[in-house]
Amino acid sequence: MGKLFVSMKVFPSDVNIDLEGLKERIKQALPESASMRKIQEEPVAFGLVALILHIVIPEEESGIMDLLEDRIKSVEGVSQVETLAMGRI
Repeated sequence: MGKLFVSMKVFPSDVNIDLEGLKERIKQALPESASMRKIQEEPVAFGLVALILHIVIPEEESGIMDLLEDRIKSVEGVSQVETLAMGRI
């Protein structure tokens, strides 16, 4: 059973958003088979801070990347999601 390591950048919808609350909502929205390994904050511009998510997902599960992106995009306070990197572990 192979696993994939995925790095994603999440842009919040507002500079004044509670980042800790957003992190918790994202964690709760992940598919059951996904595991959050780390969340980093990355300053972007004009006070906007993006979140860099490091997530492990099963390689065999069909459509898991689409499901993962859809779940994160549906979280209140998320404006945009971008996949930065993906690889086998």
